[in-house]
Amino acid sequence: MSGAAQKFDEGRLAQVLVAPIISEKATRIGEKHNQVLFKVLRDASKPEIKAAVELMFKVQVASVSTLVQKGKAKRFGRNFGRRDHVKKAYVSLKAGQELNFSGEAA
Repeated sequence: MSGAAQKFDEGRLAQVLVAPIISEKATRIGEKHNQVLFKVLRDASKPEIKAAVELMFKVQVASVSTLVQKGKAKRFGRNFGRRDHVKKAYVSLKAGQELNFSGEAA
């Protein structure tokens, strides 16, 4: 599936994935639906996210779902502010594919 990765600039793909989301909910979703959660750039498209995951982790991606989580309104002393909005990507891996963040060699 290297054809999908060739459509995009590799430098851009290296920046698309900001960080993996590792939480209890993400772990539960990962085990139940074979999905991985990532924080991604706000302007990243689904095909870009798919190509980035396939390029970085050498796995096959079945589908990508995205959502934008609105930033919370917070107080800073007497001033009101807002945290940045965050775009999350739910990446479904094809059957038999696995992604490991612990750094151990599989």
